[in-house]
Amino acid sequence: MPKHAAKDPADGAAVVDVLQTRPPRFEGLRVWLRRPSGRAVAAGLALALVLGAAFASGRFLVPAVSEPRAGSSAPPPPSATPGAIETGEAPVPQQPPTTFAPPPGTKERPSDVLAAWAGPRAVKLNIPPVAMQAYGYAELITARTTPGCKLTWTTLAGIAKIESDHGRTNGSLVQEDGKSVPPIIGPPLDGQSNRQAIADTDGGQIDTDKTWDRAVGPMQFLPSTWKQFGVDADADGVTDVNDIDDASLTAAVYLCSGGRDLSTVEGWNAAIHAYNIPEEYRTSVFNATNDYGRRDRTG
Repeated sequence: MPKHAAKDPADGAAVVDVLQTRPPRFEGLRVWLRRPSGRAVAAGLALALVLGAAFASGRFLVPAVSEPRAGSSAPPPPSATPGAIETGEAPVPQQPPTTFAPPPGTKERPSDVLAAWAGPRAVKLNIPPVAMQAYGYAELITARTTPGCKLTWTTLAGIAKIESDHGRTNGSLVQEDGKSVPPIIGPPLDGQSNRQAIADTDGGQIDTDKTWDRAVGPMQFLPSTWKQFGVDADADGVTDVNDIDDASLTAAVYLCSGGRDLSTVEGWNAAIHAYNIPEEYRTSVFNATNDYGRRDRTG
């Protein structure tokens, strides 16, 4: 099943509501991020919410779920005595918002404010530092704009691990500016080899294919999904599906759409299944997310 297809069109059913319309609050996010003040203080403003009582214990918890049933496509019920998936330490900007300035020698990405927080974790978890900053920054911004979602960076890292090994699949490398080079483009969704058939929706402008759609970038978005949800997270004036900053925040917006609360079993499962339907995919993302959270805390 291809990335981000909420329902196989061949089934004749409507796709999930979140793919029909963009919630108004996300348009506000776009406008706010384009403003100089939004770029300068975004991480600091988000921190005021993120580092409140919810993080007094040092974590958000995504309840664990039972093992999937073979062949099942629906989220399994929670365990009778669920544990909790580890989500790692909260991202912490290294400078207060009133004096924010990107560290010397950087490309002036807003997420550079998380360089000190991201650096040690990038080494420990084998995640590119630029990608680690992007995931943390997306958590901070989401906490500011959609606090009820309770998204954590480990969920984004878990998805990125499965989708593209954090922008490193097929020989690609994540550059200092956040872009994967060469661009990551998936196979054609042409109905072959158990792939869904999705005819071209973008004239090849995003995925370079004028016949079939393909998933693109480190978070593997379909062109139609990217056109609806894409966000310019690094405020460079371009909404770039191959940029880890833009792709991470866009993934956060997508996961949080529809009023989902990712701190609940139902909300987290629904978000991951909306991203990609198969139960095997949800299990893989769950395991990767849990692994990153555990390793982040155990040293």
